[in-house]
Amino acid sequence: MKFSLAALVVVLALAHGSQAAQSPEVEKLAQYFQDLSAQLTSTTQELVQKMQSETFVEDGKAQLQQIQAQLKPLAENMQAQLKPLVDNFQAQMEDLFRKVMDQTKSLGQ
Repeated sequence: MKFSLAALVVVLALAHGSQAAQSPEVEKLAQYFQDLSAQLTSTTQELVQKMQSETFVEDGKAQLQQIQAQLKPLAENMQAQLKPLVDNFQAQMEDLFRKVMDQTKSLGQ
């Protein structure tokens, strides 16, 4: 379709050159088709850019999902290793807090 429009614009431009003095309607028609061709080209370029942007975003999402899939086992492994350490630390802090509270009570008596 784009080729057909371009061919039509060329034909009209040739006709315009040979019959410009004879028909102002042909000139208006040629200008209309030139404007239509420019608009079609612009719209096509915008559509291609939009499709490329969407493809780029989709590729980014796919890469992010792959990274998440790779990091999930690592995170689960780290959590499994750290949980006992955190639990032990929490128990020690609770014990320390109880001792401080007991000493504070004995000082108050």
